[in-house]
Formats: sequence, C-alpha cells, structure tokens
Amino acid sequence: MELLLKYFPELDEKQKEQFAALGELYTDWNAKINVISRKDIGNLYEHHVLHSLGIAKVIHFSPETKIMDLGTGGGFPGIPLAIFFPEVKFHLVDSIGKKVRVASEVANSIGLKNVTFSHARAEEIKDMYDFVVSRAVMPLTDLMKIIRKKFSTHQQNALPNGLICLKGGELEHETMPFRNKTTMWNLSDYFDEDFFETKKVVYVAG
Repeated sequence: MELLLKYFPELDEKQKEQFAALGELYTDWNAKINVISRKDIGNLYEHHVLHSLGIAKVIHFSPETKIMDLGTGGGFPGIPLAIFFPEVKFHLVDSIGKKVRVASEVANSIGLKNVTFSHARAEEIKDMYDFVVSRAVMPLTDLMKIIRKKFSTHQQNALPNGLICLKGGELEHETMPFRNKTTMWNLSDYFDEDFFETKKVVYVAG
C-alpha cells in the first residue's frame, strides 16, 4: 500500500481499504485457482496493481465512460482501474471461466459496484465502448482487428476513443501499422521501480 500511496496520494479512505484488501484476496484465490504466477504473487502490488494504474497516469477517464478490459485474467488492469475511477463503468472479459470467477469474487468482496463480467471471447461482445484496455494479450494488429468495431462514436474524454494497453519491450514494429494513430508513454517516467524500465502504455485511436 505504501507503494500505491507514493504515486497516488489522492486516494480516499474507501479506495485505500479496497486496494489494501486485494493482497489477501488474491493470495487466497491464487492458492485455489492460479491467475497470477506463484512466483509473482508476492509482487502483486508492484507488478499487477501499480502496473494497471499506469493507465491512470496518462488519462483521467470522465465519469460514465464505458471501458472493456479484454483478456482481464484475474482482473488486471480492470479491477485496480475500477477502484481508482469509481464513476467509470468497466466490463471485464476473458475466455477462461475460472479467471473470470476469481475477478468477479474479488470485485464482490471489496464492494465494487462499477464492474460487470463476461466469460466470453471479444468477438461475442456486442456492446460499444469508449475505450478497450488490455495487458499485452496479443499483438496490436490482431487486437485492433477484433475490437475495431467496438468503439462508440460518442466522445467524452481528452483522448479520442480507442485502445489503451500495457506492453513491454521493443514496440516499433508492432506499432508501425498504426504509426499515425499511436501514442506511447514510458512508465519509467512515472514509476521509479526497475520493473517499469521497459514497460509502456500504448494508445491507438479507434
């Protein structure tokens, strides 16, 4: 929690309680259903929660924004973002049912009211969204093919509706097809920890 407060001192009491509860909840659930690498569960706050909140460093979503978290796994980046943006509507989607169950149970345990869940493939989701967020589930070209018709035409944020994903490493080739529509931010500009050295937030206009 100290780590989160170092970078997000503005968290209110409810948010602090919700973030604080994640450690025990994910540790318990992970022992039953493996959604985070067993070696990595001790780094939950740095590698998963803070990493997810990297998106909050580059955009402040307006209230009532609709966001799909595609390939959410155990709820990242969707659950940390839903805690941080309580006025924003998040829909967490994953094709693996047991992962959706963990994310759903965690959200219920901390009283998150602004999240819904689907055990489905992205292609099966018919709703429209302002943004799709994701943590490196597949190459950008494949991802954009799947979601390109899921963006609402109604604009209400500082960035036009589109994809915002968390990626690492060398991304020049991956972003080449979208070079006129892409913006990248280095998370090392916002967070001091070594883990963020090669991590980026990538935005592609929808």
